[in-house]
Amino acid sequence: MADVYAAPMRDLRFTLEHLVDTDALAKLPPFGHADVETMLGLLEEYGRFCTQELAPLNRVGDEQGAAHDPGTGAVTTPPGWKQAYGKYVAAGWNAVPFPEAHGGGGFPWLLAIAMQELLTSSNMAFSLCPLLTQGAIDMLMHHGTEEQQETYLRKMVTGEWTGTMNLTEPQAGSDVGALTTKAVPADDAGDGAYRITGQKIFITYGDQDLTDNIVHLVLARVPDAPVGTKGISCFIVPKFLSAKGGDPVLNGVRCIGIEHKMGIHGSPTCTMEYDGAVGWLVGGEPNRGMAQMFTMMNTARLSVGLEGLCLSERAYQAALSYAVERHQGRAPGRPAGTSSPIVDHPDVRRMLVHVRAHNEAIRALALTNAWAMDVAAHHPDADERSRADELADLLTPLTKGWSTDMGSELTRLATQVHGGMGYIRETGVEQHERDIRIAAIYEGTNGIQAMDLVGRKLPMRAGGVVADLLGRIEADTAALDGDLADVGAALSDGVAAAREATVWLLANGLAQPADAFAGAAPYLKLLSTVVAGWLMGRQAVAARPGAGTDPFLAAKVTTARYFCTQVVPGARGLIPAVTAGAAVLTDIPVAQLSGA
Repeated sequence: MADVYAAPMRDLRFTLEHLVDTDALAKLPPFGHADVETMLGLLEEYGRFCTQELAPLNRVGDEQGAAHDPGTGAVTTPPGWKQAYGKYVAAGWNAVPFPEAHGGGGFPWLLAIAMQELLTSSNMAFSLCPLLTQGAIDMLMHHGTEEQQETYLRKMVTGEWTGTMNLTEPQAGSDVGALTTKAVPADDAGDGAYRITGQKIFITYGDQDLTDNIVHLVLARVPDAPVGTKGISCFIVPKFLSAKGGDPVLNGVRCIGIEHKMGIHGSPTCTMEYDGAVGWLVGGEPNRGMAQMFTMMNTARLSVGLEGLCLSERAYQAALSYAVERHQGRAPGRPAGTSSPIVDHPDVRRMLVHVRAHNEAIRALALTNAWAMDVAAHHPDADERSRADELADLLTPLTKGWSTDMGSELTRLATQVHGGMGYIRETGVEQHERDIRIAAIYEGTNGIQAMDLVGRKLPMRAGGVVADLLGRIEADTAALDGDLADVGAALSDGVAAAREATVWLLANGLAQPADAFAGAAPYLKLLSTVVAGWLMGRQAVAARPGAGTDPFLAAKVTTARYFCTQVVPGARGLIPAVTAGAAVLTDIPVAQLSGA
């Protein structure tokens, strides 16, 4: 029962060729070299690297974890990780999606997200280090001064240096505006530097032994800053400072502890102490920290949403392998006295099909989201950029919220397929269920994603962005005819349910925000289910011509039919939760929640 992982290359190829307009990206000015076959060739090589070098270290990271030395503050990653990270950097993988001007490969973010699936499925705890670095690069590319970019970007793009996000404090989690870390001008350091003092918690890879330097992006307040989020600034605070004619000097920042977590044990989650550390304002402007951080937040939320797929895919592969090998009981229709592989039992088959269908839907959603980001950033036509930006804004809370919620449900089902053995650590599948749990909390809890959807994304163009997407979905159901008529009917009803819920929220949300927010989480699930059903419907149409001769394509039609006819109908059942209002929640006084 070895927990092995195989890169799902044919699934990725199908999605990139049929569900995302990858050819259109290759026609954009920066991506003339990024045709589908070139990207798939890179993915093949990257898949080999991830499965051979990183997947075998996944269990090691879980069992041995990262270690912290209280005396020196140094953090040590699990055995084999430093060597593997060195190979990752040497192969140039970190640089693939970044501009050539900074030493990158100049490929679209679509490819970065496809690569992230392979990386995170192989080893989620390891993957968090390069993913945080990519977010920091993105922010500095958009907001750093020319000098800051020249100083930091090239080594971060290669992966020789890593990056972090330092937002959270003990009293300031989701309420970032409550942070108290201070930044005062450092007259002794010169060059516009500041001295940073304060404490940050939950800092992923805040320290590690993989690289020579770490570039911390730290939120802090300058003197006389406005209260709340308007008074937050962002600073570049490297672990080591360059010294003229000498060795780098350790800055005034250290890790004072790492958390003991439910999962991702190999990823050090650090408490960082800033004791007069030298830092520089990103872009040289104070009180711009939140706007700057949100540049990297959207890409980070997409990456976290993808984790729901990645751990579910890894758990699914383990569950399928076990279900084929494990014989127990006699499946319906089998001869008396025989023992059947459990994959032949209807309920086990139901769980496997449920997980597989959702994996395909989440993959299509995440890659569509990434595609929209690329078009929004690079299309030469302003109207096309605007439409793509709206789509990306709308899809991001769906990808982050629904995909990670489903990741927890799907890994749980994969554990269930194993029966009692799933509860045993040696099987390996329970690690995936533990590891994915953090994703619904990362980068804004899923409740915050739902409130963002209802409070910010739904009102775009007075509901016009959602209406346009639902109109597009409805138009595409016309292709679901003949043997796919049942798929089209289910999806059409899902669109009608989404419209009904949307109209109610638009009519009641502004007047009664509490009612809108009370229904935000079920609305996110409802809309996500319908959008995912749309993508699965398109999958069925694309796979239908070859389904008679190719079992892979036949399975694509089957999983699409399962999702649209058995999952999408649940969207209508969520309408009462969306429209119930807040009274049913608030009518129980806090003192009575215990039932005492």
